[in-house]
Amino acid sequence: MAATLPARQVSDLCLGKLPLRSLSISATVAEALAAFKRSGNNCVSVWSCKHGQLSEDSTAAEKVDAAGLDECRCVGKVCMVDIICFLCKEENLSNPGTVLQAPVSVFIRKTGDVVRHLNPNASLVEAIDLILGGAQNLVIPLENNGRNSRKKLLQNALSNSTFHDNRQYCWLTQEDIVRFLVNAIGVFTQIAVNPINSLGVIDAQNIATVHYDEPASSALPLISQSLEMQTSVAVVDGDGRLVGEISPFTLNSCGWDVAAAIATLSAGDLMAYIDCGGPPEDLIQLMKERLQERNLVKALELVEEDSGISSGFSSVSSSCSSSEDEEFRVGMRNGRSGGYSAKVARRSEAIVCHPWSSLVAVMIQALSHRASYVWVVEEYQTLVGIVTFTGMLKVFR
Repeated sequence: MAATLPARQVSDLCLGKLPLRSLSISATVAEALAAFKRSGNNCVSVWSCKHGQLSEDSTAAEKVDAAGLDECRCVGKVCMVDIICFLCKEENLSNPGTVLQAPVSVFIRKTGDVVRHLNPNASLVEAIDLILGGAQNLVIPLENNGRNSRKKLLQNALSNSTFHDNRQYCWLTQEDIVRFLVNAIGVFTQIAVNPINSLGVIDAQNIATVHYDEPASSALPLISQSLEMQTSVAVVDGDGRLVGEISPFTLNSCGWDVAAAIATLSAGDLMAYIDCGGPPEDLIQLMKERLQERNLVKALELVEEDSGISSGFSSVSSSCSSSEDEEFRVGMRNGRSGGYSAKVARRSEAIVCHPWSSLVAVMIQALSHRASYVWVVEEYQTLVGIVTFTGMLKVFR
């Protein structure tokens, strides 16, 4: 591919993309939820800016050092699923009101470059190499249109949520690059029509699995890991057959109450809880009973308020409520951008292919489901591996 598309620039893949909405690294969870509400998205970029950090009393050396650095850098992103996993911690679930005041910096990885900046004139090969090196999202400056500069400056004055150093940026994702390759698949026909088991793209080692009957809370580390790897957690039965998945992508479209479901239900029940159409009433009742057994009073009150069902227990414990908890209720309501089922993009049913499936078929399958991976199963749904966008890109590189 490097020889076939030497002049292709990443700016070509950014045409029509919307500018990134952003948060400061010093923002709180409450501000992140408000940003989700305003944008209608459940992820937002996080930026670290050096504006105003140097005073008139700063030394000349400090000013020279600062001049060599970009004033604003995107350092990561925060998503609803990050907040859900954070809320699942016992200390946070017992006192959810404290979650809103937590800084979004707790969700930013301290090591590794999950987010990388790249010039718009960089080649597609450079972008792929960064992704193969571990980057999830590439931050690309959007080309400015001189005729609209005055309008953009006015927008910047009203809201700086999309401007940094008087520029707007967009994400370039693995999905964008794979979609471009599919659109140019005629160039790579000889590779793309081969079965995936002949190309070495089936990863049989890095598979996150949880048993159907295991507590969903036992999968929390795997959910966080799969969020970083842009994969999912496979739910299997005793014979190793794939019965479904717990996808960070699906969790990202849920309300905060799914944290209580993760803390109290089995992996199999959690799949039913997050499935498209909303949670069954019997699982809501089971979740509330287990919250009560564990004396998670405040979490129980919030679940009952969310479901619109009150009980004698909530009235007894209402005196325990605090202004902090009320702030949490308001904050979480502000973070929602629609009904439960309206935001769920797909069901907990796993997307699967077979070892003999062609690479192009698997690529199209992943893109059509807006997934960055496809599970690989053999006969009788036995799980044997996973194919990811990263694995696909290695073939073309």
